[in-house]
This record gives sequence, C-alpha cells and structure tokens, in this order.
Amino acid sequence: MFHDFKRSAQRSVVSKFRSTRLSALILLVLITGLLSACGAASENNTGAAQEEQPATESLTTASTETAVEKDQEPETTGDRTVKDDLGHDVLVPAKTERVFAPYLEDSLLTLGVKPVAQWASGTKGHVYLQDQLSDVPTLDFSSGLPSPEALMSYNPDFIILHTAQYAENGVYESYSKIAPTYVFTNASGDVEKSLQVIGDLLGKTAEAEKAIETYHAKVESAKAELAKVAEGKKAAIIRFAPRGISMMGGNYFSGYVVYEQLGLGKPALVETENSAIVSTEVLPEIDADFIFTVEQGAGNMKEMTETNVWKSMPAVQAGHVYAVESAPWLGSGLIAYSHVIDDTLKALTQ
Repeated sequence: MFHDFKRSAQRSVVSKFRSTRLSALILLVLITGLLSACGAASENNTGAAQEEQPATESLTTASTETAVEKDQEPETTGDRTVKDDLGHDVLVPAKTERVFAPYLEDSLLTLGVKPVAQWASGTKGHVYLQDQLSDVPTLDFSSGLPSPEALMSYNPDFIILHTAQYAENGVYESYSKIAPTYVFTNASGDVEKSLQVIGDLLGKTAEAEKAIETYHAKVESAKAELAKVAEGKKAAIIRFAPRGISMMGGNYFSGYVVYEQLGLGKPALVETENSAIVSTEVLPEIDADFIFTVEQGAGNMKEMTETNVWKSMPAVQAGHVYAVESAPWLGSGLIAYSHVIDDTLKALTQ
C-alpha cells in the first residue's frame, strides 16, 4: 500500500514538474516572441527613419541651393548693348524718356515720341511737322552741329545721329559722353529700315511695324488709283534750289516714292542716274507727261519758267505742272512720304 502511495506521489510530482516546465517553456516562448517583436519594430522604425533622412537632407540641400542660386542671379535691368552702323558699342537704356535725334523727327513722331529738341536751319525746323513740334525747342544746324554744352542743357538720355557725317570731327566722342549715342551711316537711304532700328532702340518695335504696315496699305491703294489715269506715263520732279536746278532720280526723298513705290515712269535723264542737272538747253530732252516743281527759296523758278523753251514743253502746254511744298518732298520719313502720295493723287486724279 505504501508502494502504491509512493508511486502515486511520484506520478503527481512528475506531473506537476512537467506542468511547471511546460508553463515555463510557454512563458519563455512568449517572452522571446515579445522581445523579437519589439526588436523588429525597433528595426523597422530605425529603417524608416534612415530612409526618410536622405529625402529630408535632399530637400534641405535643394532649398538651400535654390536660395543660393536666387541670391547669385544678376539683377535684370533691361539695359543692353548693340552696335551702330559705324561699329560703336552703344548701351541702350531699358527706358528712354529724353531723345535727341536731329533730322529724324519724322520717324520719332511716327513712333509717338517727341524729341527734347529739334533740328533747324536757323530757327526753322521741318515745316510739315510743326503742327506736332511747335512746342519743341530748335537747335540750329546751319553752321554745323550744336556744341556739347548747348546739347547738355536739354539733358538727353539717348542720342541718335542720322548720318555718319554728323559724327565727324570729334562730335561722336563729345556727344557720347553726354548720353549713349547711336550713329546711322545714312538713315535716309532706307526710311523703313531706319524706322525699325529706331523702334527697336526706343522700345517701340510694335509701333514701327504697325506704321510700316499702314503705309504699305496706303501705297497700294494709291497705285491702284493712279493706274487708272497714269498707266505708262512719266513724271519729272524738278528741284529749284539756290545752288542750281536739278531733276530728281528714284533713290531718295520724293523720287523714291513717286518712281519706286507709286510706279510712275522716269524721264530718260534719270533713268539710271540719281539726279541730273537741268538747264534751259536740256529742257527739250525732258520726256515727261507730268512735272512736279519743288522750289527752295522764292524766285528760283522764275527765270527758267518764263522762257519760251519751258512754255513749249508738252507737259507745260497740257497744264500738267504741279507746284508742291518743298519740306515733305525733300523730307525723310513716312510722314513726309505720305504727303508726297497725297500730293500726287491730288494732282493726277482730281
């Protein structure tokens, strides 16, 4: 009986031991699992932080670099440098408010710009522009260009010289010390091109293009009207000046408009020449259906037009002689050219 009790007690102890060991084992497994989970979580958190860190550093670096780049960007003023026709480097201001461009007032007004002073011979400026320039001071060019001291009193911030001759004898060097100075070789040689250049210099490109477009439309309309009455006919433009009498060709002033743009024929004397000297002896050689007379100074025409040779010319006998204003017919610019078109239409179609 004792042995039975002993065996029973042993089995009980073993059972309890096994139960305790099993419980301990289970507890160990649970603890190990919890520690592993915590370790994994810790590793995951650390990995996420490590993955986020480069992005944060990259963003910070990029922001810093952008800020540095912005700080290093040069301030834009709008000023630029161009070369004029004579090869000078000219600093063109972003904005000009006080322009001096003697003999280019026609183009300035076409762009809506009034100069600080205007070209004049004595005290007389371009007559055909005085409705717009009557309040603009004149500078006398009859004895050469104004002195730098005279020009400085008008405080120009940009100067444009219409011909290379204006820049001679140290004038360019003196004027360019007053304000940036752009020089044309000869702005009158191509009025439309010079208008485009001036428009670019003064920030008036759109205005220049619009003016040229409008002028071209006027030319085409006038050509159509003239074709009805003057197809195949010739016109002579005779200039009576104090220094002599000449006939104009088709390369400049009103000759360019009448011959090259409106399409009227040239007399033989100026067919291939830019001008021809006119005397009483050559009058019979002027094969023109129409004559436009440009008188510079009163009385210059009288001696020739009262001769019998003049009176015998076919155009004179037909009453096809038209006196026109000298200023626009000897002017350089789209306003002057428009006057020439109007005068020609009035003479030949009315």
